[in-house]
Amino acid sequence: MDAVGGFLFWGSVLTLAWVFAGFPVTVGVWGAIRRARPRQAEITPSVSLLIAAHNEERHIERKIRNALALDYRADRLEILVASDGSTDATEEIVRKYEAQGVRLLALPRGGKIAALDALVGEASGGILVFTDANTLFAKGAVRKLVRSFVDTSVGGVSGNQVHRFAGDEDSIGRGESLYWKYDKWLKARESETGSIVSADGAIYAIRKTLYRKPPPHVNDDFVISASVVQQGSRLVFESEAIAWEPPMGQARDEFTRKVRILSRGWWSVLSVRSLLNPFRHGFYSLTLFSHKILRRLTPVMFLGTLTGSLLLAGSSPAFLAVALGHGLLLGLAGLGAAQRNAGIGRTRLLSMPFFFCLANYAALVGLYQVLRGRKVATWQPRGRGGFDEAAAAARRRTRARRRAALTRVAWFVGALVFAFAVAAVQQ
Repeated sequence: MDAVGGFLFWGSVLTLAWVFAGFPVTVGVWGAIRRARPRQAEITPSVSLLIAAHNEERHIERKIRNALALDYRADRLEILVASDGSTDATEEIVRKYEAQGVRLLALPRGGKIAALDALVGEASGGILVFTDANTLFAKGAVRKLVRSFVDTSVGGVSGNQVHRFAGDEDSIGRGESLYWKYDKWLKARESETGSIVSADGAIYAIRKTLYRKPPPHVNDDFVISASVVQQGSRLVFESEAIAWEPPMGQARDEFTRKVRILSRGWWSVLSVRSLLNPFRHGFYSLTLFSHKILRRLTPVMFLGTLTGSLLLAGSSPAFLAVALGHGLLLGLAGLGAAQRNAGIGRTRLLSMPFFFCLANYAALVGLYQVLRGRKVATWQPRGRGGFDEAAAAARRRTRARRRAALTRVAWFVGALVFAFAVAAVQQ
């Protein structure tokens, strides 16, 4: 048992140490050595701003007005909106702005990737800017996004997504925001090594000549932007090209969204697996493997350290402390889940464990779906209209029961860890 426990514990610990310490340090050091920053200049290439929408009546008008107010030459900026089978007032709202140059593609329901592909087919700009309907750009975002394209080695640029809080989000929003701060720091370091792993779907741009239609069951922003690197060009991060987006406000929505994204994320990596060849793609392959594969295996490693520390708890106080730490983390996550709408639930002491455990549980579910071969090709943007109220109410009741069950499970597992640890010491 000690051999099994040691293998599980140390194998998991070393993997986690690489993902959260060794890899960021390596990226930072290599970036400082290479300093591979792209050349920049104030240029105004022809740009097509692409917005795929499905039942976006709550956001689309504000998005269009925001696009029309951008600090970019109007004769060089084209705004295209694809309605992916919308059943609400989305298309009617977009048509109000056709006189100002906004073009609508009214499409049958086919999924986001089909809508994006239709938009690219209609786009006349040499630079394609992808964005979401609920995302607002800073006035100079497009101008700052395209200035790196003066460097011919650059094929894509990811902007800087910033979360805005409306004051009604539960603790999951705070936890997610802290995660994104770390993720953006890592993107900036990756960019200095040559290329970031992938762009953020809220705001990114690529050369039209580098666009390749992704499969329907992947994360479009990842595959479209990673294909830029696959074709030999650089994908860089531009921190000054800012886009604002509200964070996920409710844990029930966040869990569903993360399961979908992480499931599609595994399929995304598989679709560009040639990028994992370091002999062709160098340091980027290590970045992709560490960032998109090992990091997504964090919940597996977490279970490995938990199991290993429990098996070894009787042999050393150090392993006992680790087991108790796991129990404490799960207990805090359970408390954070129960108090997520209260003031105490928004503190970092509870919001971070809650977000960590929720995200990792979603990662496990997403991995399980991939292993089962399940693929999701259509999309349902978060928090949108155009749905059946009765069905939505039923889903809310189901999610409420699921959250309550997950809270009890977290507390139960935390208590079980403590019980095992105490039993191990007594032996």
